[in-house]
Amino acid sequence: MTEYSDGELLEQFRNGDNPNYAFNLLVKKYQQKVYYHVRRIIIDHDDTNDVVQNTFIKAWKGLSNFREDAQLFTWLYRIATNEALTFLKKKRTAFFLPIVNVERHLSEKVESDPAMSGDAIELKLQKAILTLPEKQRIVFNLRYYDEMKYEEMSEVLGTSVGALKASYHIAAQKIEKYMIGN
Repeated sequence: MTEYSDGELLEQFRNGDNPNYAFNLLVKKYQQKVYYHVRRIIIDHDDTNDVVQNTFIKAWKGLSNFREDAQLFTWLYRIATNEALTFLKKKRTAFFLPIVNVERHLSEKVESDPAMSGDAIELKLQKAILTLPEKQRIVFNLRYYDEMKYEEMSEVLGTSVGALKASYHIAAQKIEKYMIGN
């Protein structure tokens, strides 16, 4: 399959005979990246699939108004991040759970999920990441796993580059402390 640039996909979506086909190409291009980004936030596979589906539904509805101020993938990551955070907030609210109980529940999911099973160090790293506050966890995941530049993260999260660098640094220190101490 030909790999289309974002510009080509947008052009085909807006001016082509078949916007559905262009959107399907866009989904194929970004679905896996968006899935793993959301999965590191949500942890649960089924919940992640729901959030990814909602992400692409919102993208479909908003793509005709996409102004190209940002890159397409950062726009999708922003939608995915917001959808994931909204999902976690609804989950906490629905079950009247404090954040600590949700994080503990997610940590238990990491241990029991066969797709998350890795070596002992990877499992420990996942647990360490789950001890971070949501925003730090997202910043750490975007930088560590997705190797996203701070400028791109700034577009995704709507936060200054300086604040993101500080957040990542603090998160990395907390993870290091957890890895040494546990």
